[in-house]
Amino acid sequence: LRTLSSSDDVQDRETEKGRLEEAYEKCDRDLDQLIVQHYTELTTAIRTYQSITERITTSRNKIKQVKENLLSCKMLLHCKRDELRKLWIEGIEHKHVLNLLDEIENIKQVPQKLEQCMASKRYLNATDMLVSAVDSLEGPLLQVEGLSDLRLELHSKKMNLHLVLIDELHRHLYIKSTSRVGQRGRARGRVGSLVKDASPVPLVDVTNLSTPRKFLETSQFSTPGSSSLRESSLVEVKEDPELDPEENSTVFMGILIKGLAKLKKIPETVKAIQDRLEQELKQIVKRSTTQVADSGYQRGENISQENQPR
Repeated sequence: LRTLSSSDDVQDRETEKGRLEEAYEKCDRDLDQLIVQHYTELTTAIRTYQSITERITTSRNKIKQVKENLLSCKMLLHCKRDELRKLWIEGIEHKHVLNLLDEIENIKQVPQKLEQCMASKRYLNATDMLVSAVDSLEGPLLQVEGLSDLRLELHSKKMNLHLVLIDELHRHLYIKSTSRVGQRGRARGRVGSLVKDASPVPLVDVTNLSTPRKFLETSQFSTPGSSSLRESSLVEVKEDPELDPEENSTVFMGILIKGLAKLKKIPETVKAIQDRLEQELKQIVKRSTTQVADSGYQRGENISQENQPR
């Protein structure tokens, strides 16, 4: 229009109009030719564009619907917020009650399990079970009136358990460790009597016996940093349910000490050991003298002879 309006006269305008029409026709022919040449690609592009447009429109409608649903849920939740909070709190309370009931059921079985552990001398397991049960009864279950009798019973057992452990510790310290010497002496006496050896009875060799003193010397004073080694060895002491708990006196005494530590009765244990030390040592001398005298009597030796037992 701008080109036609700037023409000088009608002739020039007609000439310019014809030239423009010819150019438009040429452009239409070229466009038709290109469409024919690229018909497949053009059809695919149009279909793809149409599909994308439809998916975008569908997505917009879905997002709009989701927004509306979210607003509706927000309004409903706001209206029922107090009720939902009440249900949530009740759910937590019920879960806590179920946990307490399970704990009460387990604690009721503690006396029976404790007797079994004490009978099989699984003292460390018994100590852990008893300490855990007493802590629960005096903690979360303190307000449960129905457990008052059980609480008193387990508390009394806890107060007396350390006495049993101390007695066992003294038995292994003074009796169990020295009984092996007497057994070896009697065994040698029997062998000597069988072969009718007239030579003097040899002294009992105690240098290779695994006594608590030797255990302390090897584990406590042999290397630098022995205190940390001793603490770690006590922490790692565990009961093996498949083995006899008294098979290894050293490990068994470690278990007893660990149990006393869990009961917080180490000061009482040290005091008991100090108080009974002299008496126990005298008993060792008395038992050893009796064993040696009996062994000499069985061999038909006279104590007053030159080779009297020492």
